[in-house]
Amino acid sequence: MPERMLVVPAAGRGTRLNSALPKALVPVAGRPMLDHLFALYRPYVGRFVIVVNPESEQAVREHCARVQPGAVDFAVQAVPTGMLDAILLASGAVRAANAETIWITWADQVAVRDETVAALARTSDRPGVALALPTLHRAHPYTLLERDETGRIVRVRYRREHDPMPAAGESEMGVFSLSRDAYLEDLPRFAAERAVEAGAATGERNFLPFIPWLAARRAIVTFPATEDIEAVGVNTPDELAMIEEALRRRPPA
Repeated sequence: MPERMLVVPAAGRGTRLNSALPKALVPVAGRPMLDHLFALYRPYVGRFVIVVNPESEQAVREHCARVQPGAVDFAVQAVPTGMLDAILLASGAVRAANAETIWITWADQVAVRDETVAALARTSDRPGVALALPTLHRAHPYTLLERDETGRIVRVRYRREHDPMPAAGESEMGVFSLSRDAYLEDLPRFAAERAVEAGAATGERNFLPFIPWLAARRAIVTFPATEDIEAVGVNTPDELAMIEEALRRRPPA
């Protein structure tokens, strides 16, 4: 198996979930979000990098030491400047590792199916693939991937930044795979460009514009996800209830 590492931006505070726990430790269907990710990705990756905020660092470190001893590195995002910067904070751990492929997922993306992760492994292991990601077509997408007449992704719209959104369209689902050089060379180059400005609504630097930027320069591959619920993150009590119900309906692994 090629060496892989999973970067998990987990610096969110989860205030909308009304929990005193760090968001990454909020229980979903009886176990913390991070434990869902460990169970799903451990067969595929050798190490994890968890990006935390200073307030949650100790609790998350202690939890990971219990459930994944010796398998987790940490980075601290002191200021919430966005997912792009959170992902880049893992670069020290990535450089120190021998991983050929760097996977990324949001900490609250706990409804992803093993079939989708297995497809990510197959796709990202193909020679020459700089970026691989599952996508799906859904109603009222939170993000929208726009393609040109050749099928290349040329823009990403983001509901959170108040971009105009269609009634339905193709969306990413918070799961990505980057080749080592795409992560260590292309992503910092993209981040350094003056064009990478904070979002108009959030004031944060988003990772998603990297997708069309890289698509204009290197090979990226998309493939269909397994089911719509995979794209739903746990941000609100309603989303938590929706995901718990979906997980309950799934047959045991």
